[in-house]
Amino acid sequence: MARLRTGIESAFWDQNVASPQCHDGWAKSVPGDPFPVEASVASKVLRPQQFSFLQNELRLPIVVPFLSPTSSKDLGSFGLQALLLKLSSHRWWLTMTGQFRPRKLIVGVKNEISNAEEFDLSTVKDVAKHFIDKALLSFGLTFQYAFSPLTSVLFGLEGHGEKARLRSKVMLYQKAWNLLQLPQHDLTVEVAWPQLFLDHKGKYWDVPESLSVDLASLLSPSGLRWRVGLHKNGGNPQQVNATDGNPPLSLQPGLCLKGATSYEKIKYFWRDKSTAEEGNEEVVPYDVRLNEPHSAVFGVIGGTFTLWLRNGRSFSSSNSTEDLGVSTSKRFEYFGDLFGSVGYSFQLGKFTKKYGDLTRLDARLDISSASEYAKKILNSSRADASASPRLNLIIQQQVVGPIVFRADTRIALECFALKNGLPVEDFICSLSYSLKSFESGKVVAWCSPKRKEGMVELRMFEF
Repeated sequence: MARLRTGIESAFWDQNVASPQCHDGWAKSVPGDPFPVEASVASKVLRPQQFSFLQNELRLPIVVPFLSPTSSKDLGSFGLQALLLKLSSHRWWLTMTGQFRPRKLIVGVKNEISNAEEFDLSTVKDVAKHFIDKALLSFGLTFQYAFSPLTSVLFGLEGHGEKARLRSKVMLYQKAWNLLQLPQHDLTVEVAWPQLFLDHKGKYWDVPESLSVDLASLLSPSGLRWRVGLHKNGGNPQQVNATDGNPPLSLQPGLCLKGATSYEKIKYFWRDKSTAEEGNEEVVPYDVRLNEPHSAVFGVIGGTFTLWLRNGRSFSSSNSTEDLGVSTSKRFEYFGDLFGSVGYSFQLGKFTKKYGDLTRLDARLDISSASEYAKKILNSSRADASASPRLNLIIQQQVVGPIVFRADTRIALECFALKNGLPVEDFICSLSYSLKSFESGKVVAWCSPKRKEGMVELRMFEF
């Protein structure tokens, strides 16, 4: 089933979306934006651990390609990432990852050779200078220490050759927190400077200082979950690789207290839960999470309450009409809102055979802000495009064996008046290769035409 907790997670500042812009492989979604497509939600496995798992599985060094535009056009979008160093003990591990962008090197060397009148020692020196250009390389260090099986702290540091400023972060994660008699809750504390955010338009924003403290419940048998968090933004957000538009309100400086609760329910029309015979390798599924043919409807409804304890400065200039409406609107000191989703899921096949054993469709209608949507209907206003419902479609089809093609599409519905057709707001296509040794593990190569990005990830026990 598609992720049902996306709505409540999208209201906070710590939902990770996959992105090759950073060494850790993710950026944060902007709170209050339309829910991201499912394929864009980042892997739960830390990026250095992905390299480590794959190297252990394949018994070979792993070099992963990625696509990511940069502010410096001569660097190009294509790059390679690899795990350069790994040290570990039973309580801690330390890794170093490296990225290399070859375009500038190839073009520079080609120009030097073609422009040289004769190939001599000076030409060799000029060519050698291109190999030591620091803009070609970037490095990331990650250190994690486990105080106990349920408590760990992570430190991250990365530097990009074409940028003077380093990215730093500290994360404290406490699973199944026992303090205050809350055994079914996870506590996460994260500090980053700067923190990278990705909005629903595909634009990146750097917030100079970001602090988040979140306490989230696990899903109860009744379908209820709740969450409370404290977040602080410091400094003025800066757009990455672009200069148009103004920051979303939720990224402006300030201290915010937010709470949310949701209720989710799934109703199966039919469901085949039969399992494979023990020892019969021919019927062992490639992925246990895609092993249940079914037809089902599902729904989620929830509410949020936000209190801004300290408001930041407002922005009054804009380069676009849509951003003008967002940037000059007042950020309320406190407000409540509702969100919800309803959807349908259908699957044929158990994903055990080599051909034609998996066809799946998931459709979900999301409303990220009921209050804004109501204003949009009553006032017939198009000022806030993010208030419109979004239709998310996911299609998965087995190609051959463990290889599956997947397409995720997000469509903005404008108040039921579709005069201009169905505007496709986001689209991500991917190919995945399931690894039977992980029960539910797969290598996913995805591409986002809108963001002009793509990368390869390892995802485990994820939809």
